[in-house]
Amino acid sequence: MKKLSLVLLFLIACMVAVGCSKSETSGSKEKDGKVYTVKMSTQQAETSPIVKGFYELADRLEEKSDGRLKMEVYPSAQLGSDDDVIEQAEQGVNVAVLTDGSRMGLYVKDMGVIGAPYLADNYEDVLKITQGDTFKTWEKALAEEHGIRVLSFNWYDGPRHFLTNEPIEKPEDLKGLRIRTPGSPVWQESIKAMGATPIAMPWGEAYSAVQQGAIDGAEAQHTSTYPSRMYEVVKYVNKTSHFQLINGIIVGEKWFSTLPEDLQTLLLEETKAVAEINAKEIASMQADLEEKLVAEGMEIVEPDVEAFKKAADKAYDVLGLTKLKDQIHEEMGR
Repeated sequence: MKKLSLVLLFLIACMVAVGCSKSETSGSKEKDGKVYTVKMSTQQAETSPIVKGFYELADRLEEKSDGRLKMEVYPSAQLGSDDDVIEQAEQGVNVAVLTDGSRMGLYVKDMGVIGAPYLADNYEDVLKITQGDTFKTWEKALAEEHGIRVLSFNWYDGPRHFLTNEPIEKPEDLKGLRIRTPGSPVWQESIKAMGATPIAMPWGEAYSAVQQGAIDGAEAQHTSTYPSRMYEVVKYVNKTSHFQLINGIIVGEKWFSTLPEDLQTLLLEETKAVAEINAKEIASMQADLEEKLVAEGMEIVEPDVEAFKKAADKAYDVLGLTKLKDQIHEEMGR
């Protein structure tokens, strides 16, 4: 009996040991104890409201992952141009980039329509686009064909307006004016269709370029205009609201796939959640930012928006996006 009891105790001990071993192995697949770091790159200045959202995201990721997933925020193009950082992401570097539909249109052409003029009238409209079936096919193409993972595409930075030193009330008033805009084909053609001569350059160079007379103005949203002190070199904010600036955060599929599954889920969920909070804050700030620009000496011009919408249609024809625009509007319920 003693021998039998000892054998039974030995077998039970073995079973417990195996169970613990399996439990530890299973847990290590998700919680391997490794710390993962992603570097968040943006052209936006440290003082930009959207950058505030990135710091909030960083805090939430570290807290909810128990320190296993950390985000370092690099504003003001500290890591280089968006194009350079996106290329690094494709190669598997642990970087994330704030980007827009126009730039992603360089990879999946149809995605550029997000940056086309007057496709949407407000944040709610753009949100419908990014939650639609067509957008989901773009996300899939980015991942499978270009190695780019969209974490979220609901970061909002407000409507964009023309910033000039003379009032702009109709498209004809832009004729001959050199206006800074990002270099994507959609934005270039859109600015051209509305009457101006588009000049591609980094946002950080726009202030000095206007100051030196290299360009006549720019087009931007209030959240960039005010922190960048553009009111020191331009006099008018012409409220055309030609682009509703929706942004996304992307990383490379190679790096994303190195994350344990629980951290992948956390990163996707928290990026979307914080973006929603930040977007609402930015939407509510527009009137206050406008008041601050006026207090700094800028004048607000209310142009003929319908005339600009009509002129902007030419960009859709030139870019071959007219049918896609109609498809998107149908999905939006317009």
